[in-house]
Amino acid sequence: MDETEEQLYNALGGLLKIKNECSCSVFSECGLSDMTVKQIAYLKVINEQGEVTFSRLAELTGTSKPTVTEMINRCVRMDCVYREPCPDDRRIQYIRLTDKGRMIARAEQAALERVAERMLDALDEQERDLLVRILRKVR
Repeated sequence: MDETEEQLYNALGGLLKIKNECSCSVFSECGLSDMTVKQIAYLKVINEQGEVTFSRLAELTGTSKPTVTEMINRCVRMDCVYREPCPDDRRIQYIRLTDKGRMIARAEQAALERVAERMLDALDEQERDLLVRILRKVR
């Protein structure tokens, strides 16, 4: 590895460390000590969909309806989601996020916002513009 690659590697490692610190901080604020990555992924899907049924969630996550039911039951016990019957067809239940569930589902975005804030606070306007131009090139 040449010197430039090593510097880039170290800089990216530092950014990831900051991102992990911000994520830990947000997750701690959400009370995530008992949440699994899979549960958080389900909450993110529910958040993105807004209104989702058990069947639709199974389809979106590529899992079976019994697996979705088990996962949602855990999330209900953790006060992250609740079931709401469809007013037109009581056999259908929607899965909705509680405030806690919404906070957890959006935690990753909140962590990224904190990282961006820390970066912007450390840079002057010219450096910010340069950073944005460089990052747009990397896709």
